[in-house]
This record gives sequence, C-alpha cells and structure tokens, in this order.
Amino acid sequence: MSGLNDRVVVVTGAGGGLGREYALTLARNGARVVVNDLGGARDGSGSGSAMADSVVDEIRSEGGLAVANYDSVATREGAEAVIGTAINEFGAVHGVVNNAGILRDGAFHKMTDENWEAVLNVHLNGGYHVTRAAWPHFREQKFGRVVVATSTSGIYGNFGQANYGAAKLGLVGLVNTLAIEGAKYGIVANAIAPMASTRMTEDIAPADFLLTLPAAHVSPVVAHLMSEDCTSTGCVFVVGGGQVQRVTQFQNKGVTFGEPPTVDEVARRWSEIVDMAGAVPGKNPLG
Repeated sequence: MSGLNDRVVVVTGAGGGLGREYALTLARNGARVVVNDLGGARDGSGSGSAMADSVVDEIRSEGGLAVANYDSVATREGAEAVIGTAINEFGAVHGVVNNAGILRDGAFHKMTDENWEAVLNVHLNGGYHVTRAAWPHFREQKFGRVVVATSTSGIYGNFGQANYGAAKLGLVGLVNTLAIEGAKYGIVANAIAPMASTRMTEDIAPADFLLTLPAAHVSPVVAHLMSEDCTSTGCVFVVGGGQVQRVTQFQNKGVTFGEPPTVDEVARRWSEIVDMAGAVPGKNPLG
C-alpha cells in the first residue's frame, strides 16, 4: 500500500489481540511501527516487555521495521515517551492508533471509584495523552492520522460496562473535535468500534459468536485509516465479522415552541419530540 510506505505509526496496546493485528498489517504494508504495550493483565495490573517484544520480533522476521515501547499511556509522561520512541528511532511520527485498553466490568451500583478511574485513565486519558503528544508533530508536518478505538458498548450501552462505555464514547467526542481542528493541517481523525475475538472479549460474548469475529477482519480498515489514501474524517466505523459499517448521529425535525412551554405542553407533544421518522444526519448548530 503506497499510502503507508515509510510512514511511522504508533500502535498502543499492540502486544496481542487487535493491536498485534494492526501492527502486523501496517508493517506488511510498508509502515514503520512502534509497538507499545505495558505488558499487563486484562485489568491493567502488572507489566512486562515480552508481549511487545514478541510482536516486534514477528514483524522483523517478515522483513518489516518495528521497535518496542513499554510505557503506560495513562499518564502524560508515559505517552510522551511513546511518541519519543517514534521520533528517536524513526525520526518522525505520522499516525497513532489508540488501541490500549483494560476492562474492569461491574454493575453500576457496584462500581468503585478505583475501577471507574482506572478504565477512564487508560482508554480516554490514554487516547488524549498519546494524541496530544503527537499533535505538534502532525501540525508542523501538515499530515497526521488518528484512530481511536471506541466500542458498541459506548455507542449503544452494555450491562456492567458503565466505565468502559463512558470512556469509549468520550473518545468519539474527542475525534469529532480533532477532525475539525486538524482539517487545515492535513490531519484526519476517526474512530472504530471493533468486534473481534480477543482476550478482552473472551468471556463477554458466546464462544460460537466469537469464532465468527477474527481480529484479522478489522486490521485492514485501520491500515486504510492510517494511510495517505484516506481523507475521511470525523467518522465512526463498526468493524467485525467481515462487515464495515459507518455509524452516525441523526436528529429529527423536532418541535418548535414560540414561547417557553408549560410542562403539560411538553408532555402533550412528547410523541412528536421523540419520533425519528424522517430524521437526517445531525450537526452542531453552534459551529
């Protein structure tokens, strides 16, 4: 893929699962890849270098270019070190795939502050920190590609994943603004909601369903979003099981009140307010 030749792409959480597939596909298509992985467990505990090193070895064995990084994306210092690895090893950074994530599921009434903050720190703050560290380089070179991993749990909700869903939909809000602010600098930003069989999903979906969702189905879409050939921006894609679907927000015609309505007037017209017949793609009326 000419649109990826010699491009330097950082993939966070690339030591296994989807991140590994992204890193391999990017390298096979000419990108130089920073394989970031803290090497911890699914809940974020622990650390180690073996996971990232293994993927780097795999890429190099195929003739690709890759380097490992083991910093946590949950802090500004860690994220700056991730981007610093790209600059120090390859002299540039052209794209970031914010894939790193952890799970600490539980019903909302049992949610602890620790589990709430840990998930938001890795997913939402991690996406912010890594992209923020790369952003000055993107602006200066007038080129950049950002992909964040959102989730159908954020778009539609899922029992036991209030922390995860909030973080994942927060990343969509981030991408929406990055797409606007990056436009004049050649920066495009998009989100994918991947559906794949990995250690993150091994016990939250039926085994027979997971068999239909190999991670290899998702990585070509991410590679395209990282390439020069992609000009789409501010989009959300649900990807998995051979399907690639764009998801967007819609708004209906609504109801207009000439004067501030009474509560009873709102109630009487509620069926019109919630009726989505004839809805069209939404837009920000303030911008």
